[in-house]
Amino acid sequence: MNSFKIEGGFRLRGEIYPQGAKNEALQVICATLLTSQEVIIDNVPNIRDVNNLIDLLTSFGVETSNLGGNSWKFKAENLNLDYLQTEKFLKSGASLRGSIMIMGPLLARFGTVCMPKPGGDKIGRRRLDTHFLGFEKLGANFDYEYSKNFYRLFSKGLKGAYMHLDEASVTGTANIIMAAALAEGLTTIYNAACEPYIQQLCKMLNAMGAKIQGIGSNLLNIQGVTKLSGTKHRILPDMIEIGSFIGMAAMTHSEITIKNVQYDMLGIIPQQFKRLGIKFERIQDDIFIPEQEHYQIETFIDGSIMTISDAIWPGLTPDLLSVFLVVATQAKGSVLIHQKMFESRLFFVDKLIDMGAQIILCDPHRATVIGLDHKINLRGIQMSSPDIRAGMALLIAAMSAKGTSVIHNIEQIDRGYQEIDTRLNKLGAQILRQ
Repeated sequence: MNSFKIEGGFRLRGEIYPQGAKNEALQVICATLLTSQEVIIDNVPNIRDVNNLIDLLTSFGVETSNLGGNSWKFKAENLNLDYLQTEKFLKSGASLRGSIMIMGPLLARFGTVCMPKPGGDKIGRRRLDTHFLGFEKLGANFDYEYSKNFYRLFSKGLKGAYMHLDEASVTGTANIIMAAALAEGLTTIYNAACEPYIQQLCKMLNAMGAKIQGIGSNLLNIQGVTKLSGTKHRILPDMIEIGSFIGMAAMTHSEITIKNVQYDMLGIIPQQFKRLGIKFERIQDDIFIPEQEHYQIETFIDGSIMTISDAIWPGLTPDLLSVFLVVATQAKGSVLIHQKMFESRLFFVDKLIDMGAQIILCDPHRATVIGLDHKINLRGIQMSSPDIRAGMALLIAAMSAKGTSVIHNIEQIDRGYQEIDTRLNKLGAQILRQ
């Protein structure tokens, strides 16, 4: 188990380029299974979760090759579906939550698929019902072997259907879209997730020959086609990393420029950081964050305490709530952080409290943060990263703290952030991987 040793108190300066979006990468890489032709994807992040997915696809016959840098070629022409029954697949598939999105493409193209219950972050209940209910609406038969936590789907031919999703699940929507792209007839999906990741997936599928309308809304109409072709696709910059860098700059009194952010695809994220009092400037497609000694949390119009909460898109992504929470610890004022979607994502706040933050954990979903306004520095401690996003939040806290911090289990951070220590050290951070 590797660790980061962080010397806090250093200000960052310079330019940084965000990596490709992790969540989009997992979707569009799975979508390469829908065609036997060559698909090239640019701006693929070099992170643990994405690399594990590429290894998984390679293991059952997808031809994968790195074209240099962050560009990859995929060709799913000769697949060995028997691999899905092996012990190796049981282990690799169960270790990666994103692997669930191979089910829609394989079901649509081959009429059968099986896989173990996927893993991922331990951030609370993350049910998969939406995926399987959608597949059943398209005419698939579903079987779940409880003793082995093993799912099976088979169909003699998917047929388009109308469905109203019980939740706007991003991965569930992606899985159903990919299956419906090759189903016979029209599929209408209401209450579909409409995050930029989903929009990008739909645009890529349309470039491959799919017929998807309503992109960017929660009502999608998909006219099935018999075959999809190859294409070339570029992944968006990761909005979670961009948000993390904005918060990090404010927390550490730093002056940085985040390059090529695709600003118009960031949704409400910039506006929410402004509610914490963080100043920044949009310069063409870059974000410039100046040094700021203080940032003050806004209140609501009636003077009541600000609440920042997650919501389905176009609301605030839950993946940034941990960053908002840690950045608020050194703001002037107070804020209620309300994590609605996952009941275990706030449990890392005990580590921030040990560092000297003033936080009241009201319940598994809500925490009140009383900002210290940089009058009292956080102090360095030893801690462990419980999940990807909390790991980044703890790294930000350690970089702003007085003294030395050690973060264990950084494999969690590596799952979602590409060479984060090397990239931040180039800006002046003091992070040692050990």
